Amino acid sequence: MSVEFNHTIVLSRDREKSAHFLADVLGLEVGEPAGMFLPVTTANGVTLDFATVDIDIPTQHYAFLVSEREFDQVLARLVAAGVPIQADPHGRHPGRINRNDGGRGVYFGDPAGHGLEVITRPYGSDPNSPLNGVTEEVPGAVGA
Repeated sequence: MSVEFNHTIVLSRDREKSAHFLADVLGLEVGEPAGMFLPVTTANGVTLDFATVDIDIPTQHYAFLVSEREFDQVLARLVAAGVPIQADPHGRHPGRINRNDGGRGVYFGDPAGHGLEVITRPYGSDPNSPLNGVTEEVPGAVGA
């Protein structure tokens, strides 16, 4: 049997707001509610099941691998919506994207405070890329 990641639960203060935010940014659909969960399913079949909770929510990190074309679309949606972006998870490069592994990457927050990341190359796919550590300004972007 091969092992595949199937789903995870994403805690939020408002499952509708968080699920629709992610789906809108990534160009995905929000599925039908299943009990307390509101699902968003990625192209490889992994489901993020959003749940509304009334507790302190620890910050989680969710990263999504996309094509270069999809990255352009995601970035355009983030800029148009005025969502603050940054090139690194620590906020040292607001309003910028990174070029790690010869691809592109961007970090941004969701309504529940989770850290989201969109990348075009898996980590470590080109450790010798001259673009590692390079960032690029995104015209019109809001910095974190």
